[in-house]
Amino acid sequence: MIDLYYWTTPNGHKITLFLEEAGLPYNVHPINISENEQFAPDFLKISPNNRIPAIVDPSPDDGSGPLSLFESGAILLYLAEKTGLFLPTDLRGRQEALQWLFWQMGGLGPMAGQNHHFNRFAPEKIPYAIKRYVDETARLYGVLDRRLADRPFVAGDEYSIADMAIYPWTVSHEWQNQDLADFPSVQRWFNAIKARPATVRAYEWVAKINPPKP
Repeated sequence: MIDLYYWTTPNGHKITLFLEEAGLPYNVHPINISENEQFAPDFLKISPNNRIPAIVDPSPDDGSGPLSLFESGAILLYLAEKTGLFLPTDLRGRQEALQWLFWQMGGLGPMAGQNHHFNRFAPEKIPYAIKRYVDETARLYGVLDRRLADRPFVAGDEYSIADMAIYPWTVSHEWQNQDLADFPSVQRWFNAIKARPATVRAYEWVAKINPPKP
C-alpha cells in the first residue's frame, strides 16, 4: 500500500494518474498547501523541499524497509520501474519517454507554473511577465503539438509516464491563456487521456478533499 502525500495540483495529479492506471493500492494523506501544511516537520522528513507530491513505499524491492521519495518525476520513474508499467523497456523507447518526462519537469511545468502565478495570483499585474510566460507556454504547446502530429502518445504508440507528467499541466490551459483549438494534435491527445477511466478516478480526489469554492 503506497502512502501518497498529495494535494490537487498538476504535480499531485501525476501520481494519482499512475496509481489508478496501475491499479496499485494507495492511501492519500492530504497536504493542504493553502494552509502551509507542507512545512510541517513530519512532512519535511519525507519531502525536504516542502513540496507535494511525495510517497512512502513500505515494501520496496530491496527489502530494506520503507522508502520515501519526493519530486514527481522521480516518483513516476520509480513506480514505473517497480511495476514494469508505462515505461518502454527497449533502449530507444525508454529514452523517448524519459526525455519527454524531463521536458515537462524542466520546461512545461515551470513555465506554466509561472504563467499561473502572474496571470491569477500575483498581487500586481505585470504585463511584461504575463506576456513572457503566456508566450513561452504557447511555444511549448507548439512543441508538444508537433510531437503528437504523427503518434497517439508522447513516446509513441503506448501511454507512458511522459503523458502522465504532461497531461495535468494542460488541464489548466484556460488559466494559461491557451486555446487547445490552436493545437489540434494536443487537443486530440488531451481528449483521449481525459476520457480514460483511470483519469476520471484520479481527478475525483478534487471533489473529495479540495472541492471548488462556490
